[in-house]
Amino acid sequence: MVLGLVVGTVVATRKEAELTSLKFLLVKPCDSTGKPTTAAPVVAVDAVGAGVGEVVLYASGSSARQTQVTKDRPVDAT
Repeated sequence: MVLGLVVGTVVATRKEAELTSLKFLLVKPCDSTGKPTTAAPVVAVDAVGAGVGEVVLYASGSSARQTQVTKDRPVDAT
């Protein structure tokens, strides 16, 4: 898991049918104080109701598909 700051939301005009009800967040990796790092931001599926400005933990890769919201769905980060 990685610590990240939610910096925005992402809107997809077209997406896989299995992702229709999911909210996408733009998450910038950050340090323990909440200051963004130089790492590239990621698009993550919101599984807990996070919002812009919040510091969150996100998982990527196969771990991202282990939540009740993302089970067996094609996601890279949650």
